Amino acid sequence: MERNEFFNSIKNKEYYKKIESFLDKEYKENVVYPPRNEIFNAFNLCKLDDLKVVIIGQDPYFNKDQAMGLAFSVKEGVKLPPSLENIYKEIEIEFNALMNYQSGDLTYLANQGVFLINPILTVKEGKPLSHDIPEYKEFFKDLMIFIDEIDKPIVFILWGNKAKSYEKYILNKNRLVIKTTHPSPLGANKGGFFNTDMFKKTNDYLKENGLDEINWSNLIF
Repeated sequence: MERNEFFNSIKNKEYYKKIESFLDKEYKENVVYPPRNEIFNAFNLCKLDDLKVVIIGQDPYFNKDQAMGLAFSVKEGVKLPPSLENIYKEIEIEFNALMNYQSGDLTYLANQGVFLINPILTVKEGKPLSHDIPEYKEFFKDLMIFIDEIDKPIVFILWGNKAKSYEKYILNKNRLVIKTTHPSPLGANKGGFFNTDMFKKTNDYLKENGLDEINWSNLIF
């Protein structure tokens, strides 16, 4: 299944037309992240045919130059947001590895089949959840149903309550679902994110099903 197959399946739906109109207005009248041409970067960087892991967050970073259409990722040269720092810390904990905190670009994961996606695709500058619109819920429901029909083992990692609300669409038995708190300081520091072995469990599942494990470290890329 390819990116275009999914978008062709929804392009004539009323909610998708409403999303386009909404974004036309928002990008014209407000500062919105990520840049409009990067909204669907997750689809561009991780081909659905190569999909092994789906990581679901909440909505994009809302500060200047952070969001790049790949959930939790920032471009080279941009300081790591606290959520991404916590993700790196957990990778270090699980694999006794070192991470390069000077690079927040997670394209290296997307290239290995990790689909990093937020259910809410855009946000106004400085206003988290400002684009929590019903149409995005419809979009993401259709995306989850589409992915669930892919006939291969896939790991879903759901970070936070927004992500967990979509678990009901994961019906395929050929799945591993891992749920934790959100990696933001507010969520991670309360417990439920660190020391969960989520990345190890993911790799164990992939290996058990004859798939290449994910190299979670960014130091060799």
